[in-house]
Amino acid sequence: MEKDKTVTNSMMLTGNYAAAYGAKLARVDVIPVYPITPQTPILEKIIALIGEGELDAEYLPMESEHSVMAAAIAAEATGVRAFTSSTSQGLAYMHENLYVASGLRLPIVMAIPNRPIGPPQHLIGDHSDSLDQRDTGWIQYYVENAQEVVDTVVQAFKVAEHRDVLLPAMVCYEGFTISHFLEPVELPDQEMVDKFLPPYVPSHVVLDPDNVMRLHVLTTDAYFMEYKYQLQEAMNNSKAVIKSVDEEFGIQTGRSYGGLLQPYLMEDAKIAIVSMGSLAGLSRKAVDLLRSEGISAGCLKLRVFRPFPEEELRAQLANVKIVVVFDRAVSAGMGGIMYAEVAGSIFNLPTKPAMFNYVIGMGGRDIALADIANLVKEASIRTRQGVIMEPIRWVGVRGLE
Repeated sequence: MEKDKTVTNSMMLTGNYAAAYGAKLARVDVIPVYPITPQTPILEKIIALIGEGELDAEYLPMESEHSVMAAAIAAEATGVRAFTSSTSQGLAYMHENLYVASGLRLPIVMAIPNRPIGPPQHLIGDHSDSLDQRDTGWIQYYVENAQEVVDTVVQAFKVAEHRDVLLPAMVCYEGFTISHFLEPVELPDQEMVDKFLPPYVPSHVVLDPDNVMRLHVLTTDAYFMEYKYQLQEAMNNSKAVIKSVDEEFGIQTGRSYGGLLQPYLMEDAKIAIVSMGSLAGLSRKAVDLLRSEGISAGCLKLRVFRPFPEEELRAQLANVKIVVVFDRAVSAGMGGIMYAEVAGSIFNLPTKPAMFNYVIGMGGRDIALADIANLVKEASIRTRQGVIMEPIRWVGVRGLE
């Protein structure tokens, strides 16, 4: 894609610093944060940017993650742009207030460097902490590198603040694998971002001491279902907005990410790999390797998990013979979380592909290129043997291999 002649600044950044620069470029007004590994460098960089005069924002050091989200809700409700970040147990501690943010339709953006929820305590990323919050009414992006972190933070504000959406958004990326590793990043020019993302002007009523409001406690059926219906409609509306915002960003910078779903060599693919986050890049390399061996593979990166891109998935998987889903989080008693959603999305396809679910890389366990390629080959062999669905298989568990 040919980009406009826009000035960019090339820097070596970690994913966490990229998130902080994304907040700076979005000109956020209020940033409440509580430190927790591997998220802490985000707030450290934000404090530095404020101290150096590069970011004009109010930083609020809070006493807990629950209070962090309460402060973000309060700030956003007054009509200013709020940003925060958390992970793991901290995100779990926010849980009830995540519903408040979405229920009040407040377009807060939160960076999530993913880390498992313990015990046992673990610091290296998988997707279990944020996927655990998938039903809270937040848009969920899953990105694969530091460049996509900064670009998606900016995009997320534009999507969240759209009057047809008005929902909070998470930008998720694996702890340490992305949060702490340095990568070359092109920062968009501030002038371009200012045109792309104008100042936040709420399209709904905000808190005002001269116009006191309260939410009515519902003791009958009242309007509760209407609230939930409107939230669902907003999530549905966000699909088109996510696509258009990503396309617009691509015109300005030359970098776009497929909107909801990013396909790779899917036009003639008979085997499709489905993955999220940093595993998407490894999946593309595996596809190249498999293609060099004459295997017609392709891959799909789920960039957005909420709203779930079921229509787009159906279109991409309509003609494939085998779908291999690599999950980095499970729902205990069911299996891979992403697998269940993918399977449900393509249930009504006239010709259903064989489906295989591999749980891999949890807690940051190493995943090799050969692992991905060999598991795809295994799925192909199993399909020829007559297996059409293998709900879950754990890969790399000591004692099982």
